[in-house]
Amino acid sequence: MVMKLDGPRRPARSGTARSLVVLLHGYGASGDDLIGLADELAPWLRDTAFASPHAVEEMPYPGQAAYQWFALTARDPEEYAAGARAAAPALDAFLDGELARLGLDASRLALVGFSQGTMMALHVGLRRTVAPAAIVGMSGVIAAAGTLAEEITCRPPVMLIHGSDDEVIPVGAIHLTREALAASNVGVEWHIRQGLGHGIDEECL
Repeated sequence: MVMKLDGPRRPARSGTARSLVVLLHGYGASGDDLIGLADELAPWLRDTAFASPHAVEEMPYPGQAAYQWFALTARDPEEYAAGARAAAPALDAFLDGELARLGLDASRLALVGFSQGTMMALHVGLRRTVAPAAIVGMSGVIAAAGTLAEEITCRPPVMLIHGSDDEVIPVGAIHLTREALAASNVGVEWHIRQGLGHGIDEECL
């Protein structure tokens, strides 16, 4: 049985949702850490609803809401690929459920990921039956690049953003990711944020 995800949501500011943005948090965080981005973006996206699910595995951190999409031990391409593949069905089901709840076509979806959430946004978003409107990946890296050409089912536009001083996922990851996407004919826009570490700032937004 596929695990059911949940997390904080924000309704469309206009009162009528015509699109959905799903915010995917990083390792050791929760949906509560990213849902605040909805408040920053809502003035420009008044007809957009937002959701930020907690990842599939709760981590044993006392007094702290912490989740992971998959465990990170080896931190190598094989672990990323296997982890993203295992977590994908739960995220796919969440996306389908939110779209159905709002009465929206799957093409009205955008995915925004941070760090490990970027791995999930790219992994799931490029394998959907209907292409999302867009994928934005911040401070992350592609998982399962080696099998993308065989598994890709849609080609939404992708934007990648990475801090030049990222101490967790080095900035070189943006080049690996954009090259893998380009090899599968995915349109990519990419930006390196000078002086930024592993985070999101106003310029990113």
